[in-house]
Amino acid sequence: MRGDYQQLVDEISAALGAPATLEDRDFGLIAFGAHEGEDDEVMDPVRTRSILQRRSSAAVRAWFEAFGIARATAPLRIPPDPAAGVFKGRICLPVRHRGVVHGYVWLLDDGHLTDLDLGGPGAPPDPRIAQAMESAARIGALLAEEARAGSELAGLLRELLTTKAAGRAAAVAALRDGLRDTLRFTPGAPLTVVAVLPWDAAAADGPPLPNLPGLLAACPMPAADGGRADRPGSGNGADTGTAALAALVRLREPGSLAPARTAAGHLLRSPRAGGPPAPAGRAAHRRDPGAAAGIGVPTREPAELPGVWRQARDAARAARAEPRLGSVAEWDALGAYRLLTALPPAAADPAAAPLLAPAHAELARTAEAFLDCAGQAGRTAQHLGIHRQTLYYRLGRIEQLTGLDLDEGADRLLLHMALKAARL
Repeated sequence: MRGDYQQLVDEISAALGAPATLEDRDFGLIAFGAHEGEDDEVMDPVRTRSILQRRSSAAVRAWFEAFGIARATAPLRIPPDPAAGVFKGRICLPVRHRGVVHGYVWLLDDGHLTDLDLGGPGAPPDPRIAQAMESAARIGALLAEEARAGSELAGLLRELLTTKAAGRAAAVAALRDGLRDTLRFTPGAPLTVVAVLPWDAAAADGPPLPNLPGLLAACPMPAADGGRADRPGSGNGADTGTAALAALVRLREPGSLAPARTAAGHLLRSPRAGGPPAPAGRAAHRRDPGAAAGIGVPTREPAELPGVWRQARDAARAARAEPRLGSVAEWDALGAYRLLTALPPAAADPAAAPLLAPAHAELARTAEAFLDCAGQAGRTAQHLGIHRQTLYYRLGRIEQLTGLDLDEGADRLLLHMALKAARL
């Protein structure tokens, strides 16, 4: 289908004699026409960013949307705005299907399109514009079909991920059939799941599924599921009480997670991704982490996707807890958090609990840094920016509060895991 988009964009470029770009309604790049001549003749920073980074900035989007492109049914001229980086004017061809806008075709109005008649009330447009709009309408039909297929596949994915293991066979078969009917999927291709946590599942009208290579479907997951329904001792499965997004991604090969990382980064920029305010009583050394994404281990078998989903969600939880993992974490790279996220929710260990009180936030930070540095005082003092004697004083206070001996490996392990678990 992506080849169809490229062919139609090339048709528009040929009809109007100018390179065109096609973006979805979330301003994600889908296809672009070839640029001939010197770069400074046909490019500006907005188009360069769109092609290189596959999306436009918020300022550029706001500038274009202010001209009513989401409601337009006919081509529009949009003047330049150097303050937003738009140094050249644009002609925007809205891409619609059955009254719904699905994207935009953009042409740089760099001089030779100024005489192009876009039409108006009672006046027909230039025949070249009419031809380009016919191509845009065909693009709209393709995008609408993709959106419909993605919505149906999202429902099948959610059914599989929320069904208990005993009754999962029918859901697996239904998802297999849905994948077989998806143009962007080849049977036997490796799949993975991306989890975005938290996700505003209550929003009635969120942005559409990004038009990204490999992103097949995405569905909000209920807060009560928590991705832990099949774990022994998990009770009702609730952990954070916050909804997440599950996104199904097709990979080019099992060892390459690049499409999943791209999808995760794009989804994290959605206005529906973001952390709620920190609840009262949260451990003092924890920050408000905002949104994070996790990626599960690839599989070729749809029946294994519930397990991959749990891995992805655990990776997202770990990324929210541990800044060093970054905003997108892979389950394979979680280290000790693979074990910690698999454990059912529990109260803080009695020995570590006093250290987690708000009054001892600095001591908790010191203890975690000391243990992260394998108990090396020099490295710890340098990391914290304090004198060694200050560090030794704090370590003594930590031992007094916890009753643990930081010269003992078992005590160090207990405290280290208790501090990490408290982040989750």
